[in-house]
Amino acid sequence: MQQLKHNPMYRYLLILVVCASAGLQGWMALFTNFAKEVVGVNGFQIGAAQCVREIPGFLTFLVMYIVLFVSEYRLASLSVILMGIGIGATGYFTTFPGLLLTTTIMSIGFHYFETINKSLTVQYFTRQEAPVVFARLRGYGALANIAVGSIIWLLAFVLPYKINFLLLGIFICCAGGYMLWLNPAHDAPAHVQNRLVLRRRYWLYYVLNFLSGARRQIFIVFAIFLLVEKYRLSVTTIAGIYVLNYSLTWLTNRYISQAINTYGEKVVLSLESASLVILFLGYAFIENVWVAVALYVLDSIFFNFAIGLNTYLQKIADPKDLAQSTAMGFTINHISAVVIPLFGGALWLVSWRLPFIIGACLTIISLYFTQKIRIAEPVHTP
Repeated sequence: MQQLKHNPMYRYLLILVVCASAGLQGWMALFTNFAKEVVGVNGFQIGAAQCVREIPGFLTFLVMYIVLFVSEYRLASLSVILMGIGIGATGYFTTFPGLLLTTTIMSIGFHYFETINKSLTVQYFTRQEAPVVFARLRGYGALANIAVGSIIWLLAFVLPYKINFLLLGIFICCAGGYMLWLNPAHDAPAHVQNRLVLRRRYWLYYVLNFLSGARRQIFIVFAIFLLVEKYRLSVTTIAGIYVLNYSLTWLTNRYISQAINTYGEKVVLSLESASLVILFLGYAFIENVWVAVALYVLDSIFFNFAIGLNTYLQKIADPKDLAQSTAMGFTINHISAVVIPLFGGALWLVSWRLPFIIGACLTIISLYFTQKIRIAEPVHTP
């Protein structure tokens, strides 16, 4: 896999992934405490804010039409710039509507970049290379998250939220602006089509994406809110937990890609689902702050197993369907991601345990459908 280092698309995606990962990590490390302490949100409002954050993910199918006018790689850079603008503006909007506005701007940039990142990876790399590329990109993204988490942990002691958000946003915008002038796509795949694809034979990929989006939101929204609201952890403590999470991600991602290549997507995704059932029930019924933190750290590791969904699509899909099917899968993933935070936020007001019990039930369903995975050679359509 040494040739990857000389692939211009690999280097291009690597730099943008580092920027996007650092931006999202910095935003997440600050957001929950900022929303609670400065804006004054409750459980339902934090769910509503995360619902709004996921709406752009639901609209990522529009990427297929935008790339009729802007190349995919250039749209990736523009998306990172937009993400930086949303992050930088967050601290200046201290009302709930303002929080929703900046969250939407940040989210459009992040979700469009994520869609294009997955699309370019499955297009420009072979079936053997793709799991390694996904894992390496996540690994380097984790290193970026460790760095930005450590910086925020230090700056949170001396700088207000507004300045932390602003500095982070300026950095992301400048990096994205530099990448906008580069061209890594000299040898573009000839089979890519710019139209939306929804095929019956990919139904299992769509179902697994839907369920993945649902349980992912329980982790992203309510697990961290549990640590902040119920256990009263400070922004510096949350930043420290994120640093630990991404340190472990960096150490384990290479083994995840090896496991996919050795044992296959079915085994890896089954292990993820079975483990998350236990973790969600642990959130709901074990009331101890250190146990909750340990569950959150383990949760973040198993979260990375989801790269198996993208490599599964690559192995079952016609090459000319990859870009469109990736965008469709990302869109379907966010149908549940839009609904779950709002629904879970309403349940939180009844009992904080309910979102995690729902998460465990969804993960059991996901485990059932994972058993239907069968890898065969792609069927080529005329």
